[in-house]
Amino acid sequence: MYFQLPKSVSFILLFICSLTAVKAQIPEKIKSIFPAGTVMHNNISYAGDTLKRHRLDIYLPANAKEKMPLVIWIHGGAWKENDKFADMGYMKNTVKSFLEEGYAFASIDYRYSTDAIFPAQIQDCNQAISWLYQNAGKYGVDRNNFALIGFSAGGHLASLLGLSNNNKIKQFTQDGKSVPFKIKAVIDFYGPSNFLALIPKIEINDPTDAVTSLFGATILERPDMATLASPTTYVDANDPPFLIFHGQKDALVPYTQSVLLRSYLLRAKVPNELTIVTDAPHYGEMFDVESNRKKISVFLKTYLK
Repeated sequence: MYFQLPKSVSFILLFICSLTAVKAQIPEKIKSIFPAGTVMHNNISYAGDTLKRHRLDIYLPANAKEKMPLVIWIHGGAWKENDKFADMGYMKNTVKSFLEEGYAFASIDYRYSTDAIFPAQIQDCNQAISWLYQNAGKYGVDRNNFALIGFSAGGHLASLLGLSNNNKIKQFTQDGKSVPFKIKAVIDFYGPSNFLALIPKIEINDPTDAVTSLFGATILERPDMATLASPTTYVDANDPPFLIFHGQKDALVPYTQSVLLRSYLLRAKVPNELTIVTDAPHYGEMFDVESNRKKISVFLKTYLK
């Protein structure tokens, strides 16, 4: 004989236990970012395997409602470093504002270039977002209102995701099939947009260079790969609107990469706005200022219905 708890009570206990486990896994410096009452779902496997890099987190506002728009965070780190918490540390107020304004928020991991070269990273991102689309109802998310935000390498992936979303590039998904979701808006922080335009900057014979690691070869050895991986390759009139930020003194990704992306978007008549942050480096708290947050807030309210 045994005593069985009612299903409703069992569910509540399981939910509380899961939240406790989740909170313990979040780095201490990140915990304080999230507003009180934020509901956290941590380390969800989106690929049905045991790979650590195939995980995502979902954060829901304390006053969560049904059909919430979703902002999806893609971290930077030269395609071979960091994790789904990266960039949050210096963008604390921006992260907080998403939840305070009623958006659901997700952050995804993807395989490093040192584990698998391109297009593994874009395949992982597409698989993660497909999972979010298919499971949106479980979390009260509106699967027809997805926006992307990415930083550096993550800015590249966010731009590539948004611009290739309507192009059906077989190499960009695990099974070669079209993704089910549509991207409604893209926020790109200092991501590379055209790898061929980076040739003068790159140490051609440096095997540790981030782009060389990404392609498993130099750009000059694989210009075809550089073109395949460049967001500018896919710009057309049906692309989602872009909000772009770049530091004037970026020593890693020249701000001309964002100027070039904007030029392509303008030619295709895709709504876009570019902010060059005066004296700003490649990343840092200079990007987490009120003026930028206001632009992000207006942008999301305009394009996530």
